[in-house]
Amino acid sequence: MSTKVEESIQVDVPVSTAYNQWTQFEDFPHFMGGVKDVHQHDDQRLHWVAEIAGVRREWEATIIEQVPDQKIAWAATEGATNAGAVRFEPLGPSSTMVYLTLEYEPEGLVEQAGDKLGIVGRQAKSDLQKFKELIEDEGYESGAWRGSVNEGLGIGTPSVEAAATSRGDSGKAGVSAKVVAGAAAAVAGVAAAGAAVAASKSGGDTEEQPQQVRVTEDVQPPQEVAVVPQPPEDVVVRDDVLIEESDAEGYTAPTSTEGVEQSRTGNDDDPMIGGGSR
Repeated sequence: MSTKVEESIQVDVPVSTAYNQWTQFEDFPHFMGGVKDVHQHDDQRLHWVAEIAGVRREWEATIIEQVPDQKIAWAATEGATNAGAVRFEPLGPSSTMVYLTLEYEPEGLVEQAGDKLGIVGRQAKSDLQKFKELIEDEGYESGAWRGSVNEGLGIGTPSVEAAATSRGDSGKAGVSAKVVAGAAAAVAGVAAAGAAVAASKSGGDTEEQPQQVRVTEDVQPPQEVAVVPQPPEDVVVRDDVLIEESDAEGYTAPTSTEGVEQSRTGNDDDPMIGGGSR
């Protein structure tokens, strides 16, 4: 559902001065708080960048009717969906009434919430007040374009239906710096968490990280094989008694305790007997 905003203000300058200043679209960021940039491609086509309540939007607009000292009407052709008109009515030789009508389609939860609070309407009112202060303080316009577009057709005030080719940008056309910073922080957090998990899996005390092993469907990863130490060939193990064979007559085999003590004192160089690797 679209929203319509209507605001007006009296400026104490001749109608031609007020109108001429309004035709200087690229000067709008100087007095319109919600407008960040305007680039005029030609007499009818403009590119707008605006940010209201933290939501940044962009759109291409086309002027569909322009009558000097009377009216400028536009409709978006790409990006954020909006349309409207500004009209000028002389109140005397040195005073003008400026009427602004804007219709737009809020997108997303942030814009819909702001729409209910009337943020766009308050911004439009504030911008008109700044326009009044600017033109009255200067007393003259910074430039002028006195051409006309579709004069005499009586198009009226365009609604969002006139912006049929504009499908909205859902804020994608220009992301604010806060959003970018928040996304970067989230990515950094995920990366840090992944590094912590990798460190815990690798023991956390080695400097080198294990190389990744690519496993395909026809190649299975190697299986771990348990290595069981085998006794020397000249040693026979029988239950809990360690007996050493000898050809000498009268030799008495040591008990299991004596055999273990002997293995600790006399075979330190043999890791298979001395208790495993160091």
